[in-house]
Amino acid sequence: MSQLVVSAIRLTKRQEEILRLVKEKGPITSEDIGANFSLSRATLRPDLAILTMSGLLDARPRVGYFYPGRRPDSLFAQQLETLEVRSVKALPVVVQQGQTAYDAVVTLFLEDLSTLFVVDEEGKLAGVLTSKDLLKAATGKADLQTVPVEMVMTRFPQVVWVDEAASVAAALDKLRQSQVACLPVLKKGRIPVGRFDLNVVMNLFEEMAHRYLEEGRGL
Repeated sequence: MSQLVVSAIRLTKRQEEILRLVKEKGPITSEDIGANFSLSRATLRPDLAILTMSGLLDARPRVGYFYPGRRPDSLFAQQLETLEVRSVKALPVVVQQGQTAYDAVVTLFLEDLSTLFVVDEEGKLAGVLTSKDLLKAATGKADLQTVPVEMVMTRFPQVVWVDEAASVAAALDKLRQSQVACLPVLKKGRIPVGRFDLNVVMNLFEEMAHRYLEEGRGL
């Protein structure tokens, strides 16, 4: 599970350099880490919190930070196992069956997204439409102003989705295995009530790291 969490975390260049430094010189205090980068301890605290919560680093009072090697779990992993998708999901952006591919392009542009959910007249998920689907239709010389979205979308039986009551850990695992950019979050089987993607996960990680620091759990 900890490996799943690590795979979802996109480390910054500075975090990668901190990790490399601790591997080489740990245990090392936050003051010594800061001195190596000419940065204050306060500046480095969010980076160290992310690395520690994810299990990439460990910390001991009066000892410092060190690289623990492979560990079976992490604080991130433990919390993601109990947190439900419904509490972290982003709002879904939908288009109706019968709207045109051009309508979908405009919606994607205005919402700054790469994935839309297509719903039927009852509000149930009929399919998923991505920017790649629309680009493929456009390069095929189709008239996007006349082609209905259902002609280019991935239809529901083939859509990978997650129930709103599922754990974030399960959703993250499904996201990784399916290799799609976004999962529809559904309730009652077919009603889209949210979206789950790596942006949602990264926002959650940032919130968890801030809470970790506020509780004074970092060195």
